[in-house]
Amino acid sequence: MTDILYKVYRFYVDGFRSMTVGRVLWTVILIKLAVIFLVLKLFFFPDVLKQKAEDGDRAGYVARELIER
Repeated sequence: MTDILYKVYRFYVDGFRSMTVGRVLWTVILIKLAVIFLVLKLFFFPDVLKQKAEDGDRAGYVARELIER
């Protein structure tokens, strides 16, 4: 089993090592993904616990919400 995993690993390592244009494309893809997720996190997923929990009592807020609902 480990021999198969090692062969697969070596296949991908050798393939990525011999890439020229593909390396640039993968870099662009990874940068775009990082930017997309950072923008989504900042603008579309606000920290609700920070806004609604009083005096940093996040555990108490979550407990009250679970019990009351």
